[in-house]
Amino acid sequence: MDDRSLAGELATAAGELLLDIRANSGLSGRALGDAGDRRSDDYILGRLAQLRPDDAVLSEESADDKARLIAPRVWIVDPVDGTREYGNVDDSGEGRRDWAVHVALWSSTGGGTLIAGAVALPALGVTYLDDPTPIAPTEGLADVPRGDKPRVVVSGSRPPAFSQAVADALGGEVLQMGSAGAKAMAVVRGEADAYVHAGGQYEWDSAAPVAVAQAQGLWCSRIDGSPLVYNQDDTYLPDLVICRPELRDTIIAVTAAE
Repeated sequence: MDDRSLAGELATAAGELLLDIRANSGLSGRALGDAGDRRSDDYILGRLAQLRPDDAVLSEESADDKARLIAPRVWIVDPVDGTREYGNVDDSGEGRRDWAVHVALWSSTGGGTLIAGAVALPALGVTYLDDPTPIAPTEGLADVPRGDKPRVVVSGSRPPAFSQAVADALGGEVLQMGSAGAKAMAVVRGEADAYVHAGGQYEWDSAAPVAVAQAQGLWCSRIDGSPLVYNQDDTYLPDLVICRPELRDTIIAVTAAE
C-alpha cells in the first residue's frame, strides 16, 4: 500500500472507530473526547508500527520521541482534531460535524516536505487525500452562502483579532467553525474561500490539512507569508493561512501587519 492510500485508510478507519465510540459509549463532553483521543491514537500508532515500523511518529496524544528529528520519514498525527466538537453531543444523540482525523507524512527529502496527507471528516463520511483530482463544491460543514461574498472561516473559540479586517479587505464575511481540519476542508470543499488562524496551533493541527490543500492548488503559509515548516524540535506552529491563490496578496497584506 502506498503512503497516500495508507494515510487515507488510517484516517478513515480511525474516524469510524470514533463514530462508534460516540454512538455506543454513553459518554459525552470531555470524557468522550478523552476516550476518543486515546482509542484513535492507539489505533493509528498501532497500525503504523505494523505497516511502517521504520518510520517515526509525532502525535498530539503520545510522548514526543525526539529521534524523529533525525528520521527520514515522520508521520504527523492528530487522532481527533476538534476534541471539544467531537464530544459535543446533544440530548437526542446528535453531534457536531466539525471535527476531523489528521494523518500526514513528512519526508526529509528536499529539505523537508509533506509527501502524503489525509483528513477524515467522519461525521460527513468523507476523507480527503493529497490528491490533485478536482473536488466538486459541496455542502455539509457550513450553511449555504447567502450571496457571492468571499467567506473567511475562523475558529469559533479563538478567532484571530484580524478576522473582520481580512473579511473587510476581501469584501466578504466571517464564518466561525470548530476544528482546524474542518475549517481547512471547508476551503477545499468550496464552502469557504479562506481560512485564517493565529494564537495557537501545533504541527499536527495543520500538517494533514496543508498537504490536502496544497494538492488542490490552494495557498498555504504562515500569516506573514513565510512557509510552514514541519518536524521541528519545537512543534508549536501558531498561525496559518489557507486560501484561494487569487486572494493571497490581499489576505497577507492584512495578516502580516498584525
